[in-house]
Amino acid sequence: MPWHPIEIRHTQTEQAEQRAYDRIYVERGLHQRDSLYLWFLDQVRRFAPPPARLLDISCGEGDFLRFARRAGYSVTGFDFSLAALRRLDQRGGASLPVVMANAQILPFAGASFEVITNIGSLEHYFDPGQAIAEMARVLRPEGVAIILVPNAYGIFGNVLHVLRHGEVFDDGQPLQRYATRRSWERLLAEHGLMARRVLVLERPFPRTARDFWWMARRPHTFVRAVFGGLVPANLGDQLIFVCTLAHPDLNP
Repeated sequence: MPWHPIEIRHTQTEQAEQRAYDRIYVERGLHQRDSLYLWFLDQVRRFAPPPARLLDISCGEGDFLRFARRAGYSVTGFDFSLAALRRLDQRGGASLPVVMANAQILPFAGASFEVITNIGSLEHYFDPGQAIAEMARVLRPEGVAIILVPNAYGIFGNVLHVLRHGEVFDDGQPLQRYATRRSWERLLAEHGLMARRVLVLERPFPRTARDFWWMARRPHTFVRAVFGGLVPANLGDQLIFVCTLAHPDLNP
């Protein structure tokens, strides 16, 4: 059964997408607030505590890699934007083990990692199904993949945005997709990953002083953090799928 994404496409080829990401990283960078990465790290610890070999797919400027390494994981990261990796070096990440690569053609041997993380990137790939198949290929049989994607019908996300503006939210990236919980689950399963748990993220509580003051100036974000735990998974803004291999016997 096919998945049914909502798609916003600003580039028509993968090469054009790569050039667009290079411009984004040169001009302004691209990363989440530290509190989101720390919240996500807590979820990773729940299902795959350190030490473990962790691959962060589309690591960008390396924010999550830094937190994961401090937590005791053996980390590896990659991104297909050279400008992103240059920013990573400029921000003190030169010692992080990162490579330039495409998520749809991973340069790693099969069954190499106990943990795979993908934080808000799967929806931007030209071929997300192929990227999932590659995650399944390099994941160890006992491993876990933890993937964050946007929900097409997040009550405090797209639904509210459509109510106000009559259109889904465009984050300005070259290629963006939204899908329902079940559509994401089908896409994962069809390419080798079985979603065992689904978590919801609205807004994480602030973990740093900078994020505290950012939220203090935006009271509605605090409301989302307080009541986010009450939002059912089908209506959550960001969905986190905790996956294992659909067929672990096929990964030696």
